[in-house]
Amino acid sequence: MTRLSVNLNKVALMRNARLSGTPSVLELAKIAVLAGADGITVHPRPDQRHIRPEDCYQLAAMLDVEFNIEGNPFETELAGYPGFMNLVRKARPQQCTLVPDSPDQLTSDHGWNLTADGERLRPVIAELKALGCRVSLFMDADSEQIARAAELGADRIELYTESYADAFGTGQEAEVFTRFRKAAETAREAGLGVNAGHDLNLKNLATMATLPGLEEVSIGHALIADALVMGLERTVKAYKAQLS
Repeated sequence: MTRLSVNLNKVALMRNARLSGTPSVLELAKIAVLAGADGITVHPRPDQRHIRPEDCYQLAAMLDVEFNIEGNPFETELAGYPGFMNLVRKARPQQCTLVPDSPDQLTSDHGWNLTADGERLRPVIAELKALGCRVSLFMDADSEQIARAAELGADRIELYTESYADAFGTGQEAEVFTRFRKAAETAREAGLGVNAGHDLNLKNLATMATLPGLEEVSIGHALIADALVMGLERTVKAYKAQLS
């Protein structure tokens, strides 16, 4: 069954609106895990608008499920922010998902262009694997690009699923999903594991879960929004049910 990793960025975003420390990222992580989450995901950014470095270190020390840290490995250090690679060197998550974000992006909105960035990524991937991290590359459903990810030493790809979510329930859904299926098949043929994430929710997740070889989904925004209505424990169980 496809594993569920709960992204806690939106919990941290709400917490940062006040100085009280509420809601607690650590406490919500515990609830998610007790409800059946297979992992916890965070995506720290240099402006620290949600997840902060200390959250990463505390989660790494606490969790007994997979910890996945997402981010751009080419970020530079800023005052109060160590840079992605230094953060990962200290936190040592089980998985690192490398994402080509720029510092001012609202959210991730495209995958890597490995023709342009592949050789820059190669030594980063090697270092992360030497640290004991599984390495996943955030990728569009572009089969030609995906084949290159294995050559660079990546273990997995994470398919960027916004285009699928946008097409879901429309006349374009079947065509778009076929593109994702082909991308997943290409990844598996190259020896890569397949993850997926972005704009997945309780309506569109079950179809995405039929993707061949889909090992893990990372879901944050929709899941936390649902939890405001349903409660986090019930919400995690509902998402797990869609994956089964």
